[in-house]
Amino acid sequence: MSGVPSTALKRSLTTTSLVAVMFFSVSGGAYSLEGLVKATGPGLALLMLLVLPICYSLPETLIVGELASMLPEEGGYYRWVRRAFGEGWGFQNGWTTWLYSLVDMALYPVLFNLYLKWFFPGLSDRVTWMVSLALIWAATGINLRGAMRVGHVSVWAGGFIVAGFVALGVIAVPHMTHAPWTPFRTTTHSLGAGLAVGLSTALWNFIGWDNASTVQGEVVDPTRTYPRALAIALPLVALVYFVPVVPSLAATDWTTWTEGSWPQIARSMGGRSGTIVAWWLAIGGMVGAAALFNALLLSYSRLPVALAGDRLLPQFIAFTDSRGTPRNAILVAAVFYSVFTLLPFSSLIVADVLLYSAALLMELAALVQLRRKEPELRGAFRIPLGTRGVAVLAAMPACVLVLVVVLSYTEGDVALPSLLGSVIAMAIGPLVYRACRPKAA
Repeated sequence: MSGVPSTALKRSLTTTSLVAVMFFSVSGGAYSLEGLVKATGPGLALLMLLVLPICYSLPETLIVGELASMLPEEGGYYRWVRRAFGEGWGFQNGWTTWLYSLVDMALYPVLFNLYLKWFFPGLSDRVTWMVSLALIWAATGINLRGAMRVGHVSVWAGGFIVAGFVALGVIAVPHMTHAPWTPFRTTTHSLGAGLAVGLSTALWNFIGWDNASTVQGEVVDPTRTYPRALAIALPLVALVYFVPVVPSLAATDWTTWTEGSWPQIARSMGGRSGTIVAWWLAIGGMVGAAALFNALLLSYSRLPVALAGDRLLPQFIAFTDSRGTPRNAILVAAVFYSVFTLLPFSSLIVADVLLYSAALLMELAALVQLRRKEPELRGAFRIPLGTRGVAVLAAMPACVLVLVVVLSYTEGDVALPSLLGSVIAMAIGPLVYRACRPKAA
């Protein structure tokens, strides 16, 4: 059997820990939704937050749940695509995800510093760079303690953030003076431009349900636990978005909402409670950014472990220490992220969505292929649909992804260099695979 031997890994993630890791692999709270409201208008923003969980997240979680239950192995989505389409496509999926992670992980130190500056607005670029490195290596230290420790940190961080947004919703209710969905959309941009910006931002807050699958070799009873955790995490994420956004829109002037303004929104409620919640959310923004990086380092670092186990990367990466932790893979990942966080990647969020979309499309197709290729292969959870029904289900998130890319390009939000850069980076994958593939004896 290929891959890292299961005896080298310790199954320590329970359903509660896995839900928390999923929460931070996808969401981390309602942070960034202020920018969505500003870009699209209240009504359109709320409509997107209502439609995307149904048309995008629900089909994806069902498909990911069946794949995770069917093949509960370390490496997750890489294993699924490899089993369905062969080693070459599996490597391409892993390569594309790794490229995506370089962009994605560079964003969270930026988000951390955004809320840190709420307390210390005069921070220099040099100080924020040092803070970014401190964040990366603090998360690395937690990851080196094992998956269980990452799970525990995620549970506590998630509880703190969810409670903060619930508190905001509670203090906003007495100040509600108008319908939260009015006006439906902003007149600053055309409808096409609003949809392009809004869908990109909203989608970014709902992607990543497959991320935690790479750590399934460290999950207790993974064939049942992963689908169960998905069933809890999806409504949790949706509620954490709606609970603060709806009453806050009804209580404040939405035109004052900007990226990173949750503390100001809370403070506008007035009184001591508004000030306390403002501080709570500002601290929560930093906690959330750190927990996002921490949870995603857990999942992204397991991908090279699986590739190394299949002899597609150097064997030292697959080494696990006495805790059952892939120490070398975590350290290598941290070094890469330390280098890439120094670059201005905040402008490459478009590449983030493009690369993730390409990787996810392979995974959606993998279930359809496995249903056809190995109909007897199944786990504890199976979507109660035939192969054609699963194909239709997979088409729903696929159409959303394609729509976002087309709209963004048409409206000019996807610059041609970013699009070409993403395509060229993915096209290099087969060349890297040929170089890494073991030579026949």
